Amino acid sequence: VQLVESGGGLVQPGGSLRLSCAASGFTFSRYIMSWYRQAPGKERELVATITSTFGTTGYVDSVKGRFTISGDNSKNTVSLQMNSLKPEDTAVYYCNARIGLTDYWGQGTQVTVSS
Repeated sequence: VQLVESGGGLVQPGGSLRLSCAASGFTFSRYIMSWYRQAPGKERELVATITSTFGTTGYVDSVKGRFTISGDNSKNTVSLQMNSLKPEDTAVYYCNARIGLTDYWGQGTQVTVSS
């Protein structure tokens, strides 16, 4: 299983970024995939989750209404559209795939929200 994130960068408060996670090595049509983030000095936090079965999504309260997670089975990708970004969204963002009882992680992509 391989997960490769892209799309991070520096953005001003109020701006937008779109993160993508390219997945390989497993049946992409059956998954629970998530985005986590970890800010300096803080624990890794679950940000958003999407399941393949019903397309169910879930979000941490702090990003509801601003972030949208989506999956594209034809491209084996999961994306996180982040709008109205705030300085407190600054973190390394990680793609996660849960297959059975095993978690797989990408290498992370830095998102910095600063003026």
